[in-house]
Amino acid sequence: MAIESVGDENSIFCQDSKPAAIESYKEPAIETQTNDHSFINGKCDDHQEKSTEAAATSNMQQNPTVEIFSKLNPMAQEFVPAKTIRKKKKNSYYGNQRRNTRTSMAQRVDKIRKTLYIPVIDHQVTEVQLANLFVHVGHVVDCRICSNPNISGHYFAFVEFSDEEAANTALKLSGISLGSYPLRLEPSRTGIVPVNSTLLPRSEEEYDMCTRTVYCTNIDKQVKQENVRLFFECCCGEVERLRVLQGYDHAKTCIAFVEFREAESAIAALKLSGALLGSLPISVNPSKTPLRPLVG
Repeated sequence: MAIESVGDENSIFCQDSKPAAIESYKEPAIETQTNDHSFINGKCDDHQEKSTEAAATSNMQQNPTVEIFSKLNPMAQEFVPAKTIRKKKKNSYYGNQRRNTRTSMAQRVDKIRKTLYIPVIDHQVTEVQLANLFVHVGHVVDCRICSNPNISGHYFAFVEFSDEEAANTALKLSGISLGSYPLRLEPSRTGIVPVNSTLLPRSEEEYDMCTRTVYCTNIDKQVKQENVRLFFECCCGEVERLRVLQGYDHAKTCIAFVEFREAESAIAALKLSGALLGSLPISVNPSKTPLRPLVG
């Protein structure tokens, strides 16, 4: 069959066909709406459409997210993410899984309601003296005197009672003098954080060590460890073990644990609160933890 060209190079047709039908033919426009046949690159391809639908169905079965996005716009496959990427927040510590359990225990509501806060207390006052102040009010479960590392010489305290009624009654004693100036009692916003359980005594021997150990604060950093030992041995008795902790670098004071050979010496050391050691008066309290030997 002979083929001849009419018009330009793109107008090619067979001699036996009807030219009028070809001249009136126009290439159909590509529509974005879904019809019986999808036009891809200007051509109708049923096989390619079936392959695309099969791949999309398989992808939906493997990833449920694809089905969710496809309902929004079935033609917008570029909006379907291949993988869902979760970014970790900075300093999140994996959802706070490493939260301090001792601190969380202290936040219990019932514990807070039974605790009083003393914003300022004389550094010469001991925890025993503070607890004895409330002996006629109710049973004192725990008593804690703390120092402010940012302000030298600033001490505050917490007192926890066995019940909420005793704590409310103790509030009426606000203004009572203890030490150099009166106490201001306020309801506490937090409970007393328990002592680390790993530091508490584990045996009868360590309980005996606690009875012979005192905890001393507000020690001048200029005082050497040998002078601390000499001070307690001269005033109380033989020192079995001594450990001085420097604490914060910017703090002007340090703390010390002193273990005596005899329990009577520890009782005598409690009376030294307010005595000058170097240029500062010290505060001495019974130790809640034994002074274990250092390992390594």
